[in-house]
Amino acid sequence: MGFKTNSEDDEAVSEINVTPLVDVMLVLVIILLVTAPLLTQSVNVALPKTTSTNPDNQKQPFQIGIDAQGVITLNKNPVPDLTQLETTLKNEFSQNPEIAIHVYADNAVSYGKVAEVMATVQHVGITKLAFVTVEKK
Repeated sequence: MGFKTNSEDDEAVSEINVTPLVDVMLVLVIILLVTAPLLTQSVNVALPKTTSTNPDNQKQPFQIGIDAQGVITLNKNPVPDLTQLETTLKNEFSQNPEIAIHVYADNAVSYGKVAEVMATVQHVGITKLAFVTVEKK
């Protein structure tokens, strides 16, 4: 407990009262036992069966690549300069305003080159821009 009955020692009690700790832990265990069955309940749904379909090519995002030498590619086709990239993207954006861009930039490419490509994409008016990375192992 935490009581000393020996009246000869006038020292302070240096023991920790664990009763409140045990009370809190028991409440947490009870809460866990009550809520755990609720997490495992599921609804049985009979899903409809369909045939597989090929994805629509119009919905595929455009891929802009920048290799280690700074060469820019659009869907794996080399683009000579940023003005050509901008005109190509403007034509595609006029046909499909929901166009999305995925940027594949080499680790060795300078930040300035990537920023130029990003500015070109934003100048066209494309707002869906994503960077593709590789997972660390």
